[in-house]
Amino acid sequence: MQTALELTDWRRRVAELYARVRAQADPADGHRIWREGRDRLFREHPQSPLADDDPLRRTGLPHWPYDPQLRFDVPLEPASAALRTIESRHDGIIRLRCIGRVTLAAIEVTLDVWWLGQYAGGLFLPLRDGTAGTETYGGGRYLLDTAKGADLGGTGGRLVVDLNLAYHPSCRYNSVWECPLAPAGNTTPVAIRAGERM
Repeated sequence: MQTALELTDWRRRVAELYARVRAQADPADGHRIWREGRDRLFREHPQSPLADDDPLRRTGLPHWPYDPQLRFDVPLEPASAALRTIESRHDGIIRLRCIGRVTLAAIEVTLDVWWLGQYAGGLFLPLRDGTAGTETYGGGRYLLDTAKGADLGGTGGRLVVDLNLAYHPSCRYNSVWECPLAPAGNTTPVAIRAGERM
């Protein structure tokens, strides 16, 4: 029971953190709040994926400096309603349905946007770019996961996609966690040096 309550608290704190980020008029201020909040959660929270003796608890999670050119407010474009299933040890089969795509024209990248069939649904936008396996986790990073509150907003059929907030999933830090990784439509050879890094 205690673990379930701790995980609930973790998700609540993540959602509150993103709400504070969305409330900032200056995205760079939002990024600073996000960095400080993630470092605090990873350092102090009982559901942190970091081992107790992991040096990242002291140093914080490595990341690139904020780049305002890597924040986009883009329309959700139509895409085929492809379905994808992922086997997992603890959550059974994770079902994803492609609901559209976003184009980040300035860096010539198009990414699929998925709807998670678990957790009462939610938008999911993973990314595996040209830094994967060398400068970032080989399985990729996440940009949006609204089922867990990781959401930058958007209105009128648009999404805010800020590559500066690309983050490693918990499985990068601890093999106990299972994470859906970026499928082909979320993979690009473009090296995106923004967000969390190794």
